[in-house]
Amino acid sequence: MSNQNVLVTYSAPVSFLASESWKQVLAALQSQLPLRSIHWKSASRPTLKTIQELELTLVPLDSLRDEHTSQVPVTLLEKPLLNLYVVTCEDNDSYKTIVKKQIKDWHFAISQRKNQEWIIVHVVRSDIKTTDRKFFNMKSSVLDKIKADFNIDKRDRCVQLSWTAGDHSPVIWADLVNKIKDGLLSALDSSVSQREEEVRRSESQRQMPGWNFCTFFILKESLASSFEGVKLFEDALHQYNELEVSFIQVLREKNMSWFGSLIQPVDKDDSAPLLSITKKHYRDLILANSISVFDFRIYLLARQCALLNKMRRPSEICQKVTTFLGTFGRRLREVEAKLPEYFIESWIFSSALSVVDQCDKWAPTTELDGIQLARFSASKGELLELAKTQLDIIGVKVGHLPKKPPFATTSMEETALNLEQISERSSTQRISNHEVMLAIGGEEAFYDLYCATSNRAIDMYVKAGRRKFALKLHGFLAALDIHRGRLASALAIFTSLPAHYAPHMWISLESFVLSRALDIHAELENPQDREWIHILLAYLRTCINDMSKELASEVDKEKSVTQLIRALHTAAASLDSDLVHTDHPIMAVQVSGDATCSGDEDLVSVDVTVSNHLPCDVFVDEINITLRGRDSERLKFVAKVDKLPPGQSTVTLSCPSSSWGLYTLESSEVVMSRVHFRWQHTGTVATTPKRNQISLVRVPRSLRALDVQIRQPQQTELGATSHLLLVISTGQNNISRATIKPTPPSGVQFNYSAARLEAEGMGTLEASDDAIVLLDAPVDADVVIVLPHSDASRYHTMKIWLNVTYNSQSSMGVIRTLQTSRVVTVSLPIAVNVEDFFRGKRLFSKFTISATSHQYVRISSTELQSAQCLDGVKISGCRPSRPVMTVTPEHPVNFLFSIESSNGPVLEPLNLVIKYRILRDEVEALVRQTVEAVLSSMPIEKPQYGSLRRMLIDKLVAQLESDAEWVETYRATGEIILPRSFEAGGDFQEPIQEALAQCRSETASPCPWREIKIPVDVPRMNIVTAAQITIQPSSLPSGIQSDQLPSIYAGQPINASLIFKTSFHWAEKEGKQRCYTMRYDVEERVKDWLLCGRKRGDFVATDGGSFTVPLTLIALHHGEISLPKVDVRPLPIPTQASMEPTVPSADTCQVHGAEKVLILPRGGRNTYIVGMGGEYE
Repeated sequence: MSNQNVLVTYSAPVSFLASESWKQVLAALQSQLPLRSIHWKSASRPTLKTIQELELTLVPLDSLRDEHTSQVPVTLLEKPLLNLYVVTCEDNDSYKTIVKKQIKDWHFAISQRKNQEWIIVHVVRSDIKTTDRKFFNMKSSVLDKIKADFNIDKRDRCVQLSWTAGDHSPVIWADLVNKIKDGLLSALDSSVSQREEEVRRSESQRQMPGWNFCTFFILKESLASSFEGVKLFEDALHQYNELEVSFIQVLREKNMSWFGSLIQPVDKDDSAPLLSITKKHYRDLILANSISVFDFRIYLLARQCALLNKMRRPSEICQKVTTFLGTFGRRLREVEAKLPEYFIESWIFSSALSVVDQCDKWAPTTELDGIQLARFSASKGELLELAKTQLDIIGVKVGHLPKKPPFATTSMEETALNLEQISERSSTQRISNHEVMLAIGGEEAFYDLYCATSNRAIDMYVKAGRRKFALKLHGFLAALDIHRGRLASALAIFTSLPAHYAPHMWISLESFVLSRALDIHAELENPQDREWIHILLAYLRTCINDMSKELASEVDKEKSVTQLIRALHTAAASLDSDLVHTDHPIMAVQVSGDATCSGDEDLVSVDVTVSNHLPCDVFVDEINITLRGRDSERLKFVAKVDKLPPGQSTVTLSCPSSSWGLYTLESSEVVMSRVHFRWQHTGTVATTPKRNQISLVRVPRSLRALDVQIRQPQQTELGATSHLLLVISTGQNNISRATIKPTPPSGVQFNYSAARLEAEGMGTLEASDDAIVLLDAPVDADVVIVLPHSDASRYHTMKIWLNVTYNSQSSMGVIRTLQTSRVVTVSLPIAVNVEDFFRGKRLFSKFTISATSHQYVRISSTELQSAQCLDGVKISGCRPSRPVMTVTPEHPVNFLFSIESSNGPVLEPLNLVIKYRILRDEVEALVRQTVEAVLSSMPIEKPQYGSLRRMLIDKLVAQLESDAEWVETYRATGEIILPRSFEAGGDFQEPIQEALAQCRSETASPCPWREIKIPVDVPRMNIVTAAQITIQPSSLPSGIQSDQLPSIYAGQPINASLIFKTSFHWAEKEGKQRCYTMRYDVEERVKDWLLCGRKRGDFVATDGGSFTVPLTLIALHHGEISLPKVDVRPLPIPTQASMEPTVPSADTCQVHGAEKVLILPRGGRNTYIVGMGGEYE
C-alpha cells in the first residue's frame, strides 16, 4: 500500500496504440520519469510543499476495472489522478469526421470520474516537412480546433508534442511534463481536500453513538498512505502522530470497546521483529475490532518508524522505540502474572536488538555525516543498554547475578511478583527467544550474552562520543568480573574508571568504583605502591561529599578513614620519588591576613589557616605557600608541622627575604613525606578553581632590610661607555656574601666582570661573568657599584629585574633573597640643538637647551672646551644673567659662544660641558637635609634613627609628588610649602615644615650637580660671503658729512651699490687657492622697492676678494623700510664626465640685514574750491 505509485492512464485510437510509433512515444515519455521538483501550494495548507521525485505508473485506460463504492477506505492513489489521450491527425477533415468523435467519447467517460484530471496530447513529427502528406504531418489549425472544442473551463488541457523518433531531449518534453505536473497537483489537491473533509466529519462525530475508533483509524490512515505515495513523508507522519494522540485520549477515557484485551500473547510474540508489519494481519484485526492494544501500538509504531526511515532520520527511530519499550513495558508489568515467565524481558530484549539490526539495514553508516552518525550511534547504544537491563532483571531472578547494586535496583523489588501471582501463571506458555532461553538455563551462556550485549552498547557509545555512558557499562562489566571471581580484570577496570567520572562530577559512581578497587586491591594482597596511593587519594576526594560518605558506608561499613590515612602516611614514606597531587579537597590552605616583618633580621612572616576536612588527624611534615608579585617575583613561606587536627588550625609561615609590596597567593602545598598536596590559587581561567578567590597579601617594607637602588652616574659623556650606579643599602645586615643579578631589557647587556666599587672601604667585589658578587659589606652602609652596559639609546627608561641572594655573618646558614624591579631613566633630561653663524674669522654657535620630559631642569653652567690646547683658537661665551637657569618644557634656554680662529678651520672637536640637576632631585636633597637636621637635634636612639629617617623622607617625597602647587613658589623664593593634607610627620611635623618653608637661594640645595659632556664638531665652510647694499647719494649738500644721508622721499631714485666680499678662511687648505663661480639674486619686494639694475648675475669668488654691482632703488611708499635681501649660492664645479658635479659649501651673511631706511612723504600744494551756499546748493 505504501509503495504504490501514482497512476496515469493513457488512451489513443486503436490503430495508433498498435503501431510501433506509439511504443517509441511511450518509451520516450517513460524516460522523462520520475517527475522532479513538483511544488504543491494547497489552499488548505499555509506552506508550500515540494515533492522532490514522483514515480508514475502509466497504464492503458482499458486495463482498469470500473469504479465501485467500497465501505473500506483505500488510498487515494488506487485510482488514477490523470488521464492522457494521444491524438494524431493529418488534416482538419480527418479531425472533424473521425478524431473529434473519438476524443469526445473518451472525454465523456473521463468526466464521470471524480477528482481526476485529463490532458489531450497532440503529437507532431518534427522531422517531416509540412509539404509531406504522411501520417504525422498536421497543420497547426488542428490544435486550435481541439482547444476550442474541449477547453470549456478556461483551462488549457491541450498540449502539442513536436517529437522525433529516438529523441529523449527534456526540452522537447518540457511543455507536456509541465502539463502533467499541473494536472496531477490539481487532482491531488481535490482528492486530499475531500478525504480531509471526511476525516474531519468523522472526528466531529466522536461523541455520537456508533462512532468507531478503528474505522476512524482506517480512514485517516488512507490519507497518510496517500501522502506517503506522493513522497510527502512529513505530512504522512503527521497523520500517524495525530492518530497516536487520539488513541491516548481514548485510553484516558477508558473506552476500549473497539479493542480486544491489552495483550493476547501468541507464539513468537516475544521474539518477532518489532517493526515488521507482515508478521500479523494488523489491518484485518483493526477492521474486525478485535486487535489487542499490544498489537495496535506495535503496528502504529512500525508505520511511524517506516516513514522516519524514508525521511532519513534513523536516530529518531531508535529514540522512539526506546521510549515505547520503556513505557509499554511498564504497562505490561500490570498483567505480568498472565504472561509467560520472562515474556516482558524477552520481548524488550528481542525488540531492542531487532530494531538495531533493522536500522543498520535501513541506514548504512556510510550515508550519514559526522553529527548524524553520532546521534544514530547514541540512540542505538540506548537501545542496547535497554536490552542489557533486561538481562540484569533475568540474571537477578534466575540467580546468575547477585541481588545487589549495580545489578539489582529498587524498581526490580517494586515490580516483583508475589507467590500467589506466580501460582496463577499458566505453565503451558513459554518464551520463544532461543538466546534468552539458553541464558536462563546456563550461567556461561548468560555471561557470554551479557558481555556481548554490553560491549555492543559500549561500542555505540564510544562512536557517539558519550564516554560517561560507556564508562557506566564498564562498571557493570567490572562488577560482573568480581562476581565471577576475576579480580585482576575487575581491579584494572575499577582503577581506570574514576579518571573518566571525576571531570563530570559523578561522585556517587566514582566513590563506589574506587571503594571496590580498594577492596579488590586488598583481596589480591598487592603492595601499597604509587598506584594504590592514587586510588586512595581519589577515594578520599569522594569522601568529602556527604552523599559519597553515605554510599561508602553502605558499600563497606568497616572501612575507616583513620586507618586509610595512617596507611597513606606509611606508604608515602616508602616511595622512591616525590608524588605531586593537585587540588585535593581533603585539605585547604588560605592566608589569614597581611605579612609582618621581623625587627632584628630580614624575615617576613604570614599566618595561614589550614582546613582539614577529614574526621581524623593528618600526619604531615611541612606546609608552604608561594606568593607572586606584580613582576612575577615569588616568595616562598615555609613552616615545619607534625600533624593537622580536624577542622581549622592556624600556622605561622616565614620567608627569609627583604622583598616588599603587594602579592597574590599563587599556590599552597602540604608535604606528607614523599606525597605533596598542592593547590593552585591563581593562574589561567582553566587552572584556577572557581571556588578559590584571589587572595591579596601585603608584605610591608622593612626600613632596616637590605635594599638596592639604581641611578645614573653623576658624570655622563656621550660617545663613551655607558654606566649605571647600583646602590646597595645593607641596613641591619653585616653582609658576608651577596650575589646581585640585574637583568636588563632586550637589546642591552651588562658587563658584570667590569663592575667596580665607586669608593673603597665598602667591601670587595669578586670577579664573575654572570652576576655581581659583593663580599664583606658593613652594617648601615650604602655600597655604590659602577656597572658598565651596552648602548641603551633605544629606551627612554629601562626596567631592570633584580635578583639578590645574600647571607649575613650572624646567620651564615640562612640564604636570604630580594626579588624586585627598578625603573631607571637612561635618556638625558635635556636636548641640545646648535646653530652656527660664520662672520669672517669668527664663528658664533648658539646652543639651545630644552627639556625632554615634564621635569624642570636647573642649569648651573655651560662651557665650550677644547680637548687640548689649540693654537690660534679663542673661545668665549656670554655671561649668564643669573647663576642658575631653569629649563622648563615650555621655555628652553639659549647659550651663545664665539670661536675665533686665526689659522683657519678648527680640526679638533670641542666639548660642550653642561652642569645640571633635576628640580626633583634638588628638592629631595633639601628634604633629606632638613629631616637629618631635625632628627639630629632631637634625642633619638641610633637603631631607630635609620628607619625613622627613611620613613619621613619617603612620606615627604610622596606628599610633594601628589601635589605640584609648591613648585612655582619654590622657583621664586626657594620655599617648600607642604600641602595641608600632610599629617604623617608626628612630633617632627612642625619643625620639618618650618625648616622647609624658609627662603633660600637657588644654589642652597646640597644636591650635587650632574655633568654631561657632549662632543661638538666645528663645522667647515668652503665659501663665506658677506653681501651688503649701501646707498650712495649722487651729491651731498653743504654741511652734510659723508657718513650721513640726506632726506629721501618716496618715489625718489636712490643710487646704491651691491658689494660682495668672499672669504675661504674656514675652508680646507687645498681649497683656498681655488676660484668659485657664485650666483646672486636680489629679493624683489614689489610692495616696498622698485629695483633697477643688474638684480641677478654671476661673479667669481676668491679668498679675500670683492665684487660690486650698481643698483637704483625707488621707494614705493614712505616709512621705515628694510633693504632687500640678497641670495648668494655657488654653482656646481665641473668634473670629469663620469662623475657628478659637486657643489661647494657656502654661507652668506646679510651685512645690511638689521638696517632700515627712513622714507619721507613727498611735499606739494593743491588748490580746492569749496561751495558755501547759494546757487551751488
